[in-house]
Amino acid sequence: MLDLLLSKAADKKIQKDVIVISKGADKPLKSALKAISWRIVGTVDTMVISFIITGKIHVAVSIGGIEVLSKTLLYYFHERLWARIHSFRLKRWTVKIRQEVWN
Repeated sequence: MLDLLLSKAADKKIQKDVIVISKGADKPLKSALKAISWRIVGTVDTMVISFIITGKIHVAVSIGGIEVLSKTLLYYFHERLWARIHSFRLKRWTVKIRQEVWN
């Protein structure tokens, strides 16, 4: 996908200060709903596996409850770390791409 965007940018010689990442990006509400539905799928999966291993529904539900809290916290910290690292690297990478595309 990125290769396609870069080749289009080079072919069309779009404005220097404009980089198109994606025209089809999800709206924030859709992204939130997708995240929630994915978390539900993951938690149900954890509970089913826990039940298969333990044979006890109350243990499976307890593990699923703990898992949803821990994964939510882990995801939050992962997002914050990614935002810092990705922002720094993306800026350096964007400058390099601009130099290669526009020269």
